[in-house]
Amino acid sequence: QVQLVESGGGLVQAGGSLRLSCVASGNISNTNGMGWYRQPPGYQREWVASFTRAGNENYVRALKDRLAIFRDNAKLTVVLQINDLTPEDTAVYYCNFRDRLGIDWWGQGTQVTVSS
Repeated sequence: QVQLVESGGGLVQAGGSLRLSCVASGNISNTNGMGWYRQPPGYQREWVASFTRAGNENYVRALKDRLAIFRDNAKLTVVLQINDLTPEDTAVYYCNFRDRLGIDWWGQGTQVTVSS
């Protein structure tokens, strides 16, 4: 079992920045990656950014210039920073952990709403 708890969502004005945090616990000794997805209203969930098993950072190309992903291994935390927010960034953001068997674990999601 893996538990993921997200925080940091909320209402933000366009042009602002936001940091989303995800704390992992449970059977997390081996991972094939950890990162963030989002689901805008009326759309499917989409991948945003993640760390690979080797620790490399990957970002969705369309958002790469506005994203940064950090991790703190000691605190078992992964942080996603989004800069220069636009209303199109409004979505529920989900933390994802892929275990060594390739099974995806998800947090409960945190709502981000960007006002124009």
